[in-house]
Order: sequence, then structure tokens, then C-alpha cells
Amino acid sequence: MKKKKLIINIITIFPEMIKSISKFGIIRKSLKSKMLKINCWNPRNFSSKKNNSIDDKPYGGGPGMIMSAIPLYKTIKKIKLLNNYKKDIITIYLTPQGKKINKKNILRILKFNKIILLCGRYEGIDERLIIKEVDKEISIGDYVLNGGELPAMILIECIIRFIPGILKNKCIEEESFFNGLLDYPNYTKPKKFKGMKVPKVLLSGNHKNIKIWKLKESFKTTLLKRPDLLKKIKNYKKTKYFKKI
Repeated sequence: MKKKKLIINIITIFPEMIKSISKFGIIRKSLKSKMLKINCWNPRNFSSKKNNSIDDKPYGGGPGMIMSAIPLYKTIKKIKLLNNYKKDIITIYLTPQGKKINKKNILRILKFNKIILLCGRYEGIDERLIIKEVDKEISIGDYVLNGGELPAMILIECIIRFIPGILKNKCIEEESFFNGLLDYPNYTKPKKFKGMKVPKVLLSGNHKNIKIWKLKESFKTTLLKRPDLLKKIKNYKKTKYFKKI
């Protein structure tokens, strides 16, 4: 992937939550390097109702309130118009009903230089807005949160890890899930802790043997903790590293 500037526009009624992540870690580094730009848009600013309300009772009855389509629609249109977004943009709605976030979905999202993240609240948003403006629905897991802000922050961090230049390629390649496996065990100083020693191979300086050990341990960890992941790897039982477990 070529170096590019990623612009993420987040629609949220709590912009302060999103802005808090700009002060830390690789998100701060990405913003400082100008490789990432984050804009927050509050749909309340596009409401014509009293007190800038953006929710209403659901038709047909039911618990809670629903985010109205009109202020959200106006917000999205303003983002696209103000920034002259005509193409190379994707609008994502963070919802438990979406596809679970994974490496494949992240790389598909990164094909776009401009991203709009829609953070829902209350009992959800008007279905017509989803049909009209949303390109992709993303979930961070099979559970319900009070809103889409936390999922949006998680998605942002997942995405920027794949921006060339933010992290060293080897750091990404050795992380859990990159090759379908969980990460191998990691150790640092001291060499001995509570009677437990660092595996000798990691102290040997033999990079070939260390690489083999890491692969074997990744298979072992995945088999013990997430055997379901191995089913997604074609012919994993035939690999020499799996056979040596």
C-alpha cells in the first residue's frame, strides 16, 4: 500500500469521547505525522427541533427512542459537500447487526481515503437512513453498548495500524490474527521470575530456531485458546509446525 492521508469523519452526539483518543499512542502519532485526520460532527447542529433534539418515539411502539433520519442525513451531506467528497469515500454504521470486524474488513475499508463513521445512540437509527446512506455495517462483537463511540474508537485504532509508516511491518506481521493464528508467548527481563525461566531458544541468538519456536507456539496457543480459528486455515494439520506440537 502506498502512503496516503486518511481522513475519518465521525458523526456523534458525544464528540468529546472521540477527541480524547487523539492524545495517546499511535493515534496521536498518526495525527502528528499528518497521515491521519479526524473530524467530529454533531448531528444536533443539524436539527430543526427544540433543544436540538435528534431522536423521537418509534412508529409501532416499543421501548426507547430512535435517532431521526433527517439530522443524520443533513450531517452526512454536509460532510461530503464541505470536503467535496464525490468518490473514494465509505460510510460505516457501527452496530451489533453488522459484520464482525476482522483483518479482511479492515483492509477493505482502507481502500478508501475518506471514511465516515456513524455512531448510533438510543435504540438505533431510522432504517431509511441506513438504506439511503450507509455503505457498510460493522460490529465489534455480539453484545450491545450504549452507543457507537467506543466501537468507532476501536475501529480507528485497528485501521491505522495498517497505515504504512505508522508501525513497522514486522510488528504487524507478528501480531495475533495477522496470519490467522494467535500470538506466541512473549518474555522480557528478568530471565527468571517466580521460579520460571525464559525459554532457552529465545536466548540462543539462533534466529532460525527462534522463528520456528514462535510458529510452533502460535499454533499451540491457538489450539488451546481459540481452536475455532484453526478451522479457517486450510490444511493446518498438515503443516510441519502443527505436527510438532
